[in-house]
Amino acid sequence: MNPMKSNISPLQASRSAYEPKLPKALSGKVSKVALKTGKATRSISDQDAIKKLFESTYGQPEVSFVPGKASASMNKAVKVALVLSGGQAPGGHNVVAGLYDGLKKLNKKNTLTGYLGGPSGLVENKKMEITEKLLVGYRNTGGFDIIGSGRTKLETHEQFETVRKNLEAAGITALVVVGGDDSNTNAAVLAEFFKHHNSPIRVIGCPKTIDGDLKNEQIEVSFGFDTATKVYAELAGNVGRDCLSAKKYWHFIKVMGRSASHIGLEVALKVHPNICLISEEVAENKWTLEQIIDQVAQVVSERASKKMNYGIAIVPEGLLEFIPEMKKLISELNDHLAHSPEFEKLEAPEEKVAFAKHHLSEESRGAFHSLPHSIQVQLLADRDPHGNVQVSKIETEKLLIEAVDHKLKNWKKEGKFNGKFSGQGHFFGYEGRCADPSNFDADYCYSLGFTASYLVAAGLTGYLSSVRDLLKPASQWKAGGVPLTMMMNLERRHGKDKPVIQKALVDLKGKPFKAFANLRKSWAAEDDFTSPGPIQFWGPSNVADAVPETLRLERGR
Repeated sequence: MNPMKSNISPLQASRSAYEPKLPKALSGKVSKVALKTGKATRSISDQDAIKKLFESTYGQPEVSFVPGKASASMNKAVKVALVLSGGQAPGGHNVVAGLYDGLKKLNKKNTLTGYLGGPSGLVENKKMEITEKLLVGYRNTGGFDIIGSGRTKLETHEQFETVRKNLEAAGITALVVVGGDDSNTNAAVLAEFFKHHNSPIRVIGCPKTIDGDLKNEQIEVSFGFDTATKVYAELAGNVGRDCLSAKKYWHFIKVMGRSASHIGLEVALKVHPNICLISEEVAENKWTLEQIIDQVAQVVSERASKKMNYGIAIVPEGLLEFIPEMKKLISELNDHLAHSPEFEKLEAPEEKVAFAKHHLSEESRGAFHSLPHSIQVQLLADRDPHGNVQVSKIETEKLLIEAVDHKLKNWKKEGKFNGKFSGQGHFFGYEGRCADPSNFDADYCYSLGFTASYLVAAGLTGYLSSVRDLLKPASQWKAGGVPLTMMMNLERRHGKDKPVIQKALVDLKGKPFKAFANLRKSWAAEDDFTSPGPIQFWGPSNVADAVPETLRLERGR
């Protein structure tokens, strides 16, 4: 958090001079803006239940900022609070910069206070003022280190009341929450709480997650997705080049995306791997682990018959939870082991495995027995603070390598496989979360933050900052806000129905998946690897300013 950084690389020094672009309605020294209001909205489902839970904020209209006659300004200075919530995503610092610049443009006396370490900072009242001197070292950089982030969930009345008191005592009149679906669900609940209790504090959200599962008609893409997938695609492309050079390894690459496979699909469209598993397709077809292993082994075998004993397989990190028998197994492990004092006393892995087998149903016991011992131990050892399985820590890529190797050895004994198989496992995760943002993310994030400042100026609450028409040049983007309740539904969590922003899964009928499905057979059979290379900040627009492939396919004409 020191603005006088000494560890700036030559690239970062040059990158600091980049000036992010804005939608026309918000650009220029003086913005002449009109607020356009749409029709009343309703939640994506469970309308009666959501309306009852959000009586004060439900049904608000979508809004947009369009060129107008009056100059946008704020006669009375305000104090705005900011919190970064959840995992990091490239471009977060540009959201902060856009919010700060927008507030200062509206009134030079406006101030921005950052709460440290995520939502816990709101409760613990840990904060610092964000100034231009501080920001200068963070513009166009990756990470959330300007004020830090955290995963604390605000769930109790006591927490909400503490946050209200802390913000009101500091003179804060608006809170901007930068986060994913869970964080912005929190933002919606806070907005409702404040308004219900006649607090002047307004709440605005910004859509963040590299997983890409916070999107809909109004939110075309979450920020950070473009940069992260470009980083993973570069690495996967490098591996593809190694495949063509060494011609002796099968590389199984696990990529982030526990709840959806958008990252895996985007990387596949960029790199053209021989295999890419899509979790949503697995769930749709109710494929068993054995069926998945058969499919992968078949591709390996067919390539081996042509002396191609190498390849790339992309694996989403949440794959196991989409396999029906594995989903049931994980659920049973969570139910039986999360709060078991007897299990907690066990230390030896063998004792834990024996305990688990004894408490599982016959079907889940069979699924558990089919797993390699190392994966069994991971299922029982890596647990979150609530005692649940941490699926993201399970080495799914190694599980597949071991299972495919076992299958091919059996096929070799039966005379059905005559090739060689040597697997290499990789996990591309943290490498992409804090990369310096691409031009697209730098512009998009800055615009989201800037838009949030105008939503604050408009006196709105319970809205998510929205910037649309992203395939067009930034000057033609449309800025506005979407009511958070519009994106909500009820989900069963820990035995209770809770309102949450609906996650966007890969649409198996959508254009991106169809494009992938039409090409994967040829990718499996041939060497069609592409090498996207590193993110380009300068150069031809079709390279430096390229948008995500999935966005291009979804929104293109």
